[in-house]
Amino acid sequence: MTLHLDLLRHGETELGGGLRGSLDDALTDNGWEQMRQAVLAQGPWDRLVSSPLQRCARFAEALGARLDLPVSLEPDLQELHFGAWEGQSAAKLMETDAEALGLFWADPYSFTPPDGEPVEAFSLRVRGAVLRLHQRYAGQRVLLISHGGVMRLLLAQARGLPREQLLNVEVGHGGLFSLRVEADGVLSEGV
Repeated sequence: MTLHLDLLRHGETELGGGLRGSLDDALTDNGWEQMRQAVLAQGPWDRLVSSPLQRCARFAEALGARLDLPVSLEPDLQELHFGAWEGQSAAKLMETDAEALGLFWADPYSFTPPDGEPVEAFSLRVRGAVLRLHQRYAGQRVLLISHGGVMRLLLAQARGLPREQLLNVEVGHGGLFSLRVEADGVLSEGV
């Protein structure tokens, strides 16, 4: 059986921009509105699953209450941990660590930010969580509220992109995408 998984990226955050990673900043009013607009006339969903970081979880809780849907938090769907780069913008890193940033952008699987989480480990963590969601909720439609990195990873795999193109996948704040997850873990884009 197929799991229908809608992916919603959190909206704009208070500390804005840069590599947010595991930093737990809240949504701005605009960020809330971006997410509300994204889900208008969407669904229906059987349940909501969210990253536990507040920029995702607070919206999931509010939407779950409004739609009377169960909400569960999944720690393995948190954003990539960027280590020493957390909270820094790409512009700032170009000034202080341009060569390393270039290596990361060229192939994030081959270069890990200082004290960061390797993308290979991140991929295994996220894919494991998605397989568990399939085991629990196959045949259902689930809204997953998460982060740009999680969504890029899943969309790149669904699109069959080479790993070097991971960071080329565009996922804006409040972006909503649909995936089908099969029992064997194969991902495809669309409802």
